[in-house]
Amino acid sequence: MWEAYGLENDDFLWAGTAFHGGIAGQQQAPCGAVSAAAIALGLRNRCSPDDKEKVEAGRRAAFKDAAELVRGFNEKFGDIICMGLLGVDLSDKAAAKKAIESGLFQKCDDYVLFVIEKLYELEEKRSSTEVGI
Repeated sequence: MWEAYGLENDDFLWAGTAFHGGIAGQQQAPCGAVSAAAIALGLRNRCSPDDKEKVEAGRRAAFKDAAELVRGFNEKFGDIICMGLLGVDLSDKAAAKKAIESGLFQKCDDYVLFVIEKLYELEEKRSSTEVGI
């Protein structure tokens, strides 16, 4: 999304690097894909802090889009918290090894794919609204 949002700064790619396993493996946190999407939406709506009206509109837009994304994610997968999604305590080394061997983390690919598709959907909705379609 960094290219779609015009965030052509490699620093933005690092912004969500600790979101693996919730946040840094602390599974009581939201899914890293959901957290990264919230950051992307904030960045998508960024503007100069000098324009108070645009700042407030940007905050409202980011909040509205993030809420829609989270609702959709929760409806599709039944949770947004990493532990609830995976059902495995990754701090338990034996359980984590078994999860890896079983291919459990393929689920994470589904979560990331959902988030990417939803971000593009939100972007299309925004673009069509901006041009009055």
